[in-house]
Amino acid sequence: MRLLIGLFLSVALLLPALAHAADAPIPINSGDTAWMLTSTALVLLMTIPGLAVFYGGMVRRHNVLSTVMQSFATACLVAVLWAIVGYSLAFANGNEYVGGLSRFLLNGMDINNAFVIGAGTPNASAMTIPEPLYMMYQMTFAIITPALVAGAFCDRIKFSAMLLFMALWSLVVYAPIAHWVWHPNGFLATAGVLDFAGGTVVHINAGVAGLIAAIYIGKRLRSEENYAPHNPAYSVVGASLLWVGWFGFNAGSAGAANGRAAMAMTVTMIAAAAAALAWMIVEWSLRGKPSVLGIITGAIAGLVVITPASGFVDASGALIIGLLGGPACYLSATYIKEHVSLDDSLDCFGVHGVGGMLGAILTGVFAKASISGVASQAGAIDGNPHQIIVQLVGMAWTIGWCAIGTLIILFVVDKLIGLRVSEEIEREGLDRALHGEQLRL
Repeated sequence: MRLLIGLFLSVALLLPALAHAADAPIPINSGDTAWMLTSTALVLLMTIPGLAVFYGGMVRRHNVLSTVMQSFATACLVAVLWAIVGYSLAFANGNEYVGGLSRFLLNGMDINNAFVIGAGTPNASAMTIPEPLYMMYQMTFAIITPALVAGAFCDRIKFSAMLLFMALWSLVVYAPIAHWVWHPNGFLATAGVLDFAGGTVVHINAGVAGLIAAIYIGKRLRSEENYAPHNPAYSVVGASLLWVGWFGFNAGSAGAANGRAAMAMTVTMIAAAAAALAWMIVEWSLRGKPSVLGIITGAIAGLVVITPASGFVDASGALIIGLLGGPACYLSATYIKEHVSLDDSLDCFGVHGVGGMLGAILTGVFAKASISGVASQAGAIDGNPHQIIVQLVGMAWTIGWCAIGTLIILFVVDKLIGLRVSEEIEREGLDRALHGEQLRL
């Protein structure tokens, strides 16, 4: 009896201490913080200069500067908007559909303790890095997503219209979808949608927006000059920077320097290389020659397709994903695009939209609980075929919101200031007309 009484008293005395420990701030891990600082820089590298150079090499000489300017200006614009309100809309607690305004102008951030996403809510998720770093990492994703969209309508859009579109789109379309999928209380997150690094939030989102924009704005004028790439060598450099930066994109999404980050980096490399080779082989077989632009676009396709799966699959899954992703994106960016007469200038939808959708579905097939460490995050090959349905539901919500939101924003911008440059400017080139500069080669 005395022993039981002693045990009871001991537990009673420990309970307040345990409760206090549960509420205690989480210390910052310096190793994880160092890795996430590096990853943040790597993802920013993807847009400036990576995407800028990649896109800039694929347009005609008279539009190189305007294309590079689109990426650079978007990075500046979205960074400011993200700090003011975008981050709060995406990652403040809010409700299951959108974050609140508690982080307006980055209010209330703790720089001395680790960040808990959704703190005070049932689905809170603890990290080991400070919130300003998490905000910065997510900012780089918010920057590259609309920058990708610009690839669908370059050569023909007003710079002012592009800026207004990017501002509205990043807040109205991107921020809510990021909340749905990546905030622990977002309704797609609680439904079990798997998107480790942005297959849904970034690539499907950007691809669908690019598709809607290309259709709404209309085709480029082709009567006087074709639109062969100005300098494919620039695009090789840009694609290489994108590939290197993508390690921060995917491995950084682990949020820590751990084994899952290492596996995400591994599968990213395997899938990109496999997709590049698969694209090259298919193009070689169908068109007689393997092109430089083909192999680098194939690598980008592989990086896109592996993105949602990168924290859930092993090497064998990544290899299959890459081998499927390269040919699928090749067909969508060439034969299907030509068949439907779509002028998606730099294949935003063909690579990012189609690749993102395929990646989301294949995540539902190849995800393994042993990789994520979470029993519920298993795919069809791991005994959970229902995950494919969950992934399709996530895709449907993303496509629907993005398509409707993008169409409304395009309509509003068109009515306010007009979207498209004049025929004279389009034929002359945007560099001199819009920016007063041009390449001298």
